[in-house]
Amino acid sequence: MFTPTTQKDKEEMLQKIGVSSIEELLQQIPSQFLYPTLDLPHALTEAELTAHIHELAAKNKPLKNFIGAGMYEHFIPAAVPALSSRGEFLTAYTPYQAEASQGTLQTIYEFQSCVCALMNMDVATASHYDGATAMTEAVLAAARITGRKEVIVSTLLHPHYKEVLTTYTRHAGLTITEAKVQTNATLAIKELQAQLSDKTACFVLPTPNFLGNLEDAQAVSEVVHAAGALLVAVVNPISLGVVQTPGEYNADFAVCEGQPLGNPISFGGPGLGIMAAKKAYVRQLPGRIVGIAKDHDAKRAFVLTLQAREQHIRREKASSNICSNEALCALNAVIYLTLLGPQGLREVAELNLERAHQLADLINAIPGFKAGTGAPFFNEFLVSCPMTAKEVIEKMAERGIAAGHDLGNTCTAMKNCLLVCATELRTESELKAYADALRGI
Repeated sequence: MFTPTTQKDKEEMLQKIGVSSIEELLQQIPSQFLYPTLDLPHALTEAELTAHIHELAAKNKPLKNFIGAGMYEHFIPAAVPALSSRGEFLTAYTPYQAEASQGTLQTIYEFQSCVCALMNMDVATASHYDGATAMTEAVLAAARITGRKEVIVSTLLHPHYKEVLTTYTRHAGLTITEAKVQTNATLAIKELQAQLSDKTACFVLPTPNFLGNLEDAQAVSEVVHAAGALLVAVVNPISLGVVQTPGEYNADFAVCEGQPLGNPISFGGPGLGIMAAKKAYVRQLPGRIVGIAKDHDAKRAFVLTLQAREQHIRREKASSNICSNEALCALNAVIYLTLLGPQGLREVAELNLERAHQLADLINAIPGFKAGTGAPFFNEFLVSCPMTAKEVIEKMAERGIAAGHDLGNTCTAMKNCLLVCATELRTESELKAYADALRGI
């Protein structure tokens, strides 16, 4: 370990402070909290430490991953981390001084452009913490725009998103209610129509929903707007390669978790909150929006066109107090989308669709198990099991497979239900191995 501060440096600093020793400097701290004894192993050389780390890593038993539930394992081209890990990007912080951050501003501008194309929406922000916070910011914006205080969400909105929404709005005077679903685990649109009123600010529509099912977004959009409310769409960005975009069914806000776009799962984070909206609502968007202008030499320059941060001119009128953008994750996303292009994204989405349906068909051929709910689904689906999902997960782990998400953790009535995901990374042989292992238990 290299310690840049020499003994002479320490003595000079202590003299400047006016104390004779480190002990004198820290004398206010009770002695029992000073200099604890640490049971550390003997020091190793770099070569010895590297060998030890390899030994520890060899103990890992990686499982074939069939877990989704909000975070998805996708193939990430090598160019994505190679480019985003360049020093120019890794060392850049959020662009407070625009004239010194042209490169960072350009990447954000390109990210916003990709998001608008992906969602088929007018404007996009520079990104947010994760999908749940982006959704909540959209709900708060809808309440400000409409002046209404009631928010309706689908019962099949991701449970974590519901928790974040409840936390954010606890003191905002908003009422959160849930819309019923049908037996096939999709939204009951007629019941929603009756539930909407002149007090409803917005309806939050997840499609695919938490169980992977696709909703009739066009029909939902029509009944929501007929009530004078706004529509907040929560989507899977990969699915937009094959399904209707939020702009096509006239969503007012479109949000998603951007992790599937070139970002690894990384034990559940960091996430990437993506948010887009109609141009009419641009003044209510939180955070910042980067635009293009010309400098005094008439050259192209990137600027912070809108800054709705409390740290900037808006102060108490700011649309949000939490406006940091996930710049590095957003950079991964824009590199990923640029590498794939529209056709590449479509092919990835088609593979996700194909793999999930292949696996569902294989599971349905196993006595005692039932895959799907009868509704269209994208890359994950519900599996009803003849035993608890916890038992299935434990037995499948013994066979080297991470079987899925235990829905009993969310709802005790669903303790025999598993949420299974298959992305483009799962090969046909792995799908067959999953079915064989399931049949074996």
